[in-house]
Amino acid sequence: MQSIKNTVLNTIIIQKSKFICKLVSVQNIEEIKQELEQVKKEYQNATHYCYAYICDNHIHVSDNGEPSGTAGMPILNVLQKQNLNYILAIVIRYFGGIKLGAGGLVRAYSNATVEALKKATFINFVPGKIITCTFSYPEEKQMEHLLSNTQIIEKKYQEQIMYKVKISNEEFEKMKNQLLHFHIEEDILIAK
Repeated sequence: MQSIKNTVLNTIIIQKSKFICKLVSVQNIEEIKQELEQVKKEYQNATHYCYAYICDNHIHVSDNGEPSGTAGMPILNVLQKQNLNYILAIVIRYFGGIKLGAGGLVRAYSNATVEALKKATFINFVPGKIITCTFSYPEEKQMEHLLSNTQIIEKKYQEQIMYKVKISNEEFEKMKNQLLHFHIEEDILIAK
Protein backbone atom coordinates (compact mmCIF):
# COMPACT_ATOMS: atom_id res chain seq x y z
CA MET A 1 0.00 0.00 0.00
CA GLN A 2 1.29 3.45 -0.93
CA SER A 3 0.94 6.95 0.38
CA ILE A 4 3.01 10.11 0.11
CA LYS A 5 6.11 10.84 2.14
CA ASN A 6 5.64 14.57 2.76
CA THR A 7 2.89 17.15 2.53
CA VAL A 8 2.60 18.64 -0.96
CA LEU A 9 1.16 22.02 -1.96
CA ASN A 10 0.53 22.98 -5.59
CA THR A 11 -1.38 25.84 -7.18
CA ILE A 12 -2.95 26.06 -10.63
CA ILE A 13 -4.96 28.90 -12.17
CA ILE A 14 -7.95 28.07 -14.40
CA GLN A 15 -10.10 30.88 -15.85
CA LYS A 16 -8.92 33.29 -13.12
CA SER A 17 -9.87 30.84 -10.33
CA LYS A 18 -7.02 29.68 -8.11
CA PHE A 19 -6.98 25.99 -7.13
CA ILE A 20 -4.55 25.07 -4.34
CA CYS A 21 -4.19 21.34 -3.81
CA LYS A 22 -2.81 20.13 -0.50
CA LEU A 23 -1.90 16.44 -0.19
CA VAL A 24 -1.33 15.06 3.31
CA SER A 25 -0.35 11.61 4.54
CA VAL A 26 -2.77 10.66 7.34
CA GLN A 27 -3.05 7.71 9.73
CA ASN A 28 -6.55 8.18 11.14
CA ILE A 29 -9.82 10.14 10.92
CA GLU A 30 -8.81 12.43 13.79
CA GLU A 31 -5.76 13.64 11.81
CA ILE A 32 -8.04 14.31 8.84
CA LYS A 33 -10.40 16.43 10.95
CA GLN A 34 -7.49 18.43 12.38
CA GLU A 35 -6.02 19.03 8.92
CA LEU A 36 -9.36 20.21 7.51
CA GLU A 37 -9.79 22.64 10.42
CA GLN A 38 -6.25 23.94 9.92
CA VAL A 39 -6.78 24.50 6.18
CA LYS A 40 -9.99 26.46 6.83
CA LYS A 41 -8.10 28.72 9.28
CA GLU A 42 -5.10 29.12 6.98
CA TYR A 43 -7.17 29.90 3.85
CA GLN A 44 -10.06 31.77 5.51
CA ASN A 45 -11.15 33.73 2.44
CA ALA A 46 -11.34 30.74 0.09
CA THR A 47 -14.62 30.05 -1.72
CA HIS A 48 -14.53 26.23 -1.40
CA TYR A 49 -12.61 23.53 0.50
CA CYS A 50 -13.30 20.38 -1.50
CA TYR A 51 -11.63 17.15 -0.48
CA ALA A 52 -11.39 13.41 -0.65
CA TYR A 53 -9.63 10.95 1.60
CA ILE A 54 -8.81 7.28 1.70
CA CYS A 55 -7.82 6.08 5.15
CA ASP A 56 -7.76 2.30 5.50
CA ASN A 57 -11.36 1.28 4.70
CA HIS A 58 -12.73 4.80 5.17
CA ILE A 59 -13.42 6.80 2.01
CA HIS A 60 -15.14 10.17 2.01
CA VAL A 61 -15.62 13.08 -0.41
CA SER A 62 -16.93 16.63 -0.04
CA ASP A 63 -17.97 19.08 -2.76
CA ASN A 64 -18.22 21.86 -0.14
CA GLY A 65 -20.83 23.89 -2.03
CA GLU A 66 -19.71 23.08 -5.58
CA PRO A 67 -22.36 21.30 -7.71
CA SER A 68 -22.76 17.68 -6.59
CA GLY A 69 -20.16 15.32 -8.00
CA THR A 70 -17.95 18.03 -9.54
CA ALA A 71 -15.19 18.25 -6.91
CA GLY A 72 -14.89 15.51 -4.27
CA MET A 73 -15.43 12.55 -6.63
CA PRO A 74 -12.94 13.80 -9.26
CA ILE A 75 -10.34 14.23 -6.49
CA LEU A 76 -11.08 10.73 -5.17
CA ASN A 77 -10.88 9.20 -8.66
CA VAL A 78 -7.35 10.55 -9.09
CA LEU A 79 -6.26 9.11 -5.70
CA GLN A 80 -7.81 5.73 -6.51
CA LYS A 81 -6.18 5.55 -9.97
CA GLN A 82 -2.82 5.99 -8.19
CA ASN A 83 -3.73 3.19 -5.73
CA LEU A 84 -3.09 5.49 -2.78
CA ASN A 85 -4.18 4.96 0.79
CA TYR A 86 -3.80 6.93 4.01
CA ILE A 87 -4.04 10.17 2.07
CA LEU A 88 -6.10 13.34 2.24
CA ALA A 89 -6.36 15.65 -0.79
CA ILE A 90 -7.88 19.08 -0.20
CA VAL A 91 -8.41 21.49 -3.08
CA ILE A 92 -8.90 25.06 -1.91
CA ARG A 93 -10.61 27.26 -4.50
CA TYR A 94 -10.59 31.02 -4.79
CA PHE A 95 -13.33 31.93 -7.30
CA GLY A 96 -12.04 34.18 -10.09
CA GLY A 97 -15.39 35.42 -11.40
CA ILE A 98 -15.79 33.06 -14.38
CA LYS A 99 -18.12 30.07 -14.02
CA LEU A 100 -16.53 26.85 -15.29
CA GLY A 101 -19.64 24.67 -15.67
CA ALA A 102 -19.89 21.09 -14.39
CA GLY A 103 -17.39 19.63 -16.89
CA GLY A 104 -14.95 22.46 -16.27
CA LEU A 105 -15.12 21.95 -12.52
CA VAL A 106 -14.52 18.20 -12.83
CA ARG A 107 -11.45 18.87 -15.01
CA ALA A 108 -10.20 21.64 -12.69
CA TYR A 109 -10.41 19.58 -9.49
CA SER A 110 -8.95 16.50 -11.23
CA ASN A 111 -6.08 18.51 -12.74
CA ALA A 112 -5.32 20.26 -9.44
CA THR A 113 -4.92 16.84 -7.79
CA VAL A 114 -2.92 15.32 -10.68
CA GLU A 115 -0.49 18.26 -10.74
CA ALA A 116 0.06 18.06 -6.97
CA LEU A 117 0.73 14.30 -7.20
CA LYS A 118 3.47 15.02 -9.77
CA LYS A 119 5.37 16.74 -6.93
CA ALA A 120 4.82 13.92 -4.42
CA THR A 121 7.31 11.32 -3.26
CA PHE A 122 5.60 7.98 -2.78
CA ILE A 123 6.33 5.49 0.00
CA ASN A 124 5.16 1.98 0.80
CA PHE A 125 3.47 1.30 4.11
CA VAL A 126 3.39 -1.90 6.13
CA PRO A 127 1.17 -2.50 9.17
CA GLY A 128 3.00 -2.10 12.45
CA LYS A 129 2.85 -1.08 16.09
CA ILE A 130 4.34 1.32 18.56
CA ILE A 131 5.44 -0.66 21.58
CA THR A 132 7.08 0.25 24.84
CA CYS A 133 9.74 -2.14 26.16
CA THR A 134 10.88 -1.90 29.77
CA PHE A 135 13.99 -3.73 30.93
CA SER A 136 16.91 -3.61 33.37
CA TYR A 137 20.27 -1.97 32.69
CA PRO A 138 22.17 -5.27 32.26
CA GLU A 139 19.71 -6.24 29.49
CA GLU A 140 20.32 -3.09 27.41
CA LYS A 141 22.93 -4.56 25.09
CA GLN A 142 20.72 -7.58 24.38
CA MET A 143 17.72 -5.32 23.69
CA GLU A 144 19.76 -3.06 21.38
CA HIS A 145 20.72 -6.11 19.35
CA LEU A 146 17.18 -7.50 19.34
CA LEU A 147 15.72 -4.16 18.22
CA SER A 148 18.30 -3.47 15.51
CA ASN A 149 15.68 -3.82 12.71
CA THR A 150 13.24 -1.42 14.36
CA GLN A 151 13.06 2.33 14.78
CA ILE A 152 13.65 3.38 18.38
CA ILE A 153 11.77 6.67 18.79
CA GLU A 154 12.34 7.31 22.50
CA LYS A 155 14.66 6.15 25.29
CA LYS A 156 14.24 6.83 29.02
CA TYR A 157 16.69 5.88 31.73
CA GLN A 158 15.16 5.68 35.20
CA GLU A 159 14.95 2.75 37.64
CA GLN A 160 14.63 0.68 34.51
CA ILE A 161 15.24 1.51 30.87
CA MET A 162 12.28 2.21 28.61
CA TYR A 163 12.41 2.17 24.81
CA LYS A 164 9.51 3.27 22.65
CA VAL A 165 9.80 1.46 19.32
CA LYS A 166 8.11 1.42 15.89
CA ILE A 167 8.00 -2.17 14.68
CA SER A 168 6.33 -3.89 11.73
CA ASN A 169 3.77 -6.56 12.58
CA GLU A 170 5.99 -9.09 10.81
CA GLU A 171 9.03 -8.25 12.98
CA PHE A 172 6.86 -8.13 16.09
CA GLU A 173 5.58 -11.69 15.48
CA LYS A 174 9.15 -12.94 15.00
CA MET A 175 10.39 -11.58 18.30
CA LYS A 176 7.40 -11.06 20.58
CA ASN A 177 8.49 -13.87 22.89
CA GLN A 178 11.94 -12.31 23.23
CA LEU A 179 10.76 -8.80 24.00
CA LEU A 180 10.85 -8.25 27.72
CA HIS A 181 7.91 -6.52 29.40
CA PHE A 182 6.44 -4.83 26.37
CA HIS A 183 3.30 -2.78 26.08
CA ILE A 184 1.52 -2.17 22.76
CA GLU A 185 0.52 1.48 22.53
CA GLU A 186 -1.15 1.62 19.13
CA ASP A 187 -1.35 0.02 15.74
CA ILE A 188 0.19 2.19 13.02
CA LEU A 189 1.59 2.08 9.51
CA ILE A 190 5.34 2.18 9.03
CA ALA A 191 7.04 3.55 5.94
CA LYS A 192 9.30 1.01 4.23
